[in-house]
Amino acid sequence: MLLALILALATFLVAGYAFNTQHATLLGLIVFLVALWTNEALPLGVVSLLPILLFPTFDIMSTNATSVNYSKSIIFLFLGGFMIAIATQKTNLHKYVSNKLLTLFPNTPRGILFSLSITSAFLSSLISNTTTALLLIPIAMFLTDDLKLKMRLVLAIAYGASIGGIVTPIGTPPNLILLGFMEQNAIEAIPFVKWIFLTGPLALVMLLIIPFFLSLGVQDLKFDTKLEDRTHLSGEQRRLLYILGSLVVLLLVNSKIEPYYSGLGLNEKGILLAYGLLMFVPKIGFLEWEDTKKIPYEIIFLFGAGFSIASAFSSTGLANEIANYLLALTSLPTILLIVLVASLITFTTEVTSNTALTSIALPIIFSLSQAANIDSTLLLFVATICASYAFMLPIDTPPNAIAMSSGAVRVKDMAKIGFVFNIIGILAITTIALVYWQYYL
Repeated sequence: MLLALILALATFLVAGYAFNTQHATLLGLIVFLVALWTNEALPLGVVSLLPILLFPTFDIMSTNATSVNYSKSIIFLFLGGFMIAIATQKTNLHKYVSNKLLTLFPNTPRGILFSLSITSAFLSSLISNTTTALLLIPIAMFLTDDLKLKMRLVLAIAYGASIGGIVTPIGTPPNLILLGFMEQNAIEAIPFVKWIFLTGPLALVMLLIIPFFLSLGVQDLKFDTKLEDRTHLSGEQRRLLYILGSLVVLLLVNSKIEPYYSGLGLNEKGILLAYGLLMFVPKIGFLEWEDTKKIPYEIIFLFGAGFSIASAFSSTGLANEIANYLLALTSLPTILLIVLVASLITFTTEVTSNTALTSIALPIIFSLSQAANIDSTLLLFVATICASYAFMLPIDTPPNAIAMSSGAVRVKDMAKIGFVFNIIGILAITTIALVYWQYYL
């Protein structure tokens, strides 16, 4: 806690040379929160509730303006997803799925790491990466009792979901935010199929690199291949499988494929919550209210903190202030500008929701591209993809938060591994943007 205070004070003093007192204070508070999240000086949920106290105390935002961020609609998507995940564990359906998964890929730790990443990425390209992580992580938790390997399996799913989420416009919210921003500013939208061709090579590269790095050293870790030999589903498992199948079908049918298909128009958050509540209906569901004690409420508080930080960036004018500083960099060569945007978005989204950050950052990036006389679509595309390719902290993307909720991953381990993957992602995105995207966007 003392280290967090020192880092926060140092940030405030340094930021005071470039920003006003309120903005410097906000940056100091963010560093304070990140330090406590990372070094686990206080429980995750406790730190995540601190903005409700700190922001009003330091005149950043009022208590009401801060606390309202803890009831955003996306939080109820998580709530429904957690209920479904608990039902999956209670019925042991994940054991059956694990058996089937092991028959499709090499029955080794490295093989399973690649299989979980690829499966997660594929599903995330079709349905929400949040939903994918919620459905798959219970499987990873069952595959081994070795804590180090379990952590890698969970991270393989979380990172795979983020990797695959960028492949289609429907995979993750920042993609949809970009398309909405482009329409709002009369920029030609990227067609669905073209989007896939643009992002496919990047996802493929990342799916080769990240599982490989996660598999380094796994030959020394214990892997449990003695799964329960179940060739038939129980009645409860079969019923849950049908329910989950109908959920996936509904999510797919509901997804927009512009300009070819407009979807059903249902709210995905409402769909997930409805299916979560369905788990309590007698003769249909599997849960009782006592089962809700297993819901990781600290992750819900964590996202509330992320939305609060994003709201503070906007309401205090700090986002506009940062934009003004960035506009002074428009004389940089294109390659340096892309690296700058990629790095800034990747590491900024570590301390706030990628959805909230994308909403804040796109207008800034758009102004920057116009001032630098660079294709706006290219920089906007880079920024959007980087918002999903942040791997260090649980607050940056929903799959990371869900991985943390499993209990198999510690914040300091995610930060250490994720920092390496952040650098790899920045380099990969910059390279593909220069050699591929700028010619075909």
